[in-house]
Amino acid sequence: MNSPDVGLDTLPDLDGSILEQDGGDWVMIEVRRIPPSVRVQDGIRYSLSLHDKYGTRVMGYDKAHAVKPPKKFKFAGQRLPYDHRHRTSSDKCAPYAFESAQRLLEELTCLVSSVQ
Repeated sequence: MNSPDVGLDTLPDLDGSILEQDGGDWVMIEVRRIPPSVRVQDGIRYSLSLHDKYGTRVMGYDKAHAVKPPKKFKFAGQRLPYDHRHRTSSDKCAPYAFESAQRLLEELTCLVSSVQ
């Protein structure tokens, strides 16, 4: 039997948090509960992002929009992933294998510790 995803209760409580880091970098957390659907089965929309001291997003994880496939691939019936990550400030995005809200909290911890 699958254990409950305790992160689903914790993440929404962090909505609106900004975690300031040494050197002026900061992490922004945005989390909203939404009605579960086929595309968003867990009922949560999120954006966790690391910004430099100038406000430029350095990297992040989010479920704010579908990931567009590269132009060289045909879309025909392909399901667009919503969970994705931005690996650099100029990266359009890459699919992110969302496992659980708890795992996403662990990714957040990695974001924070990567700038300390």
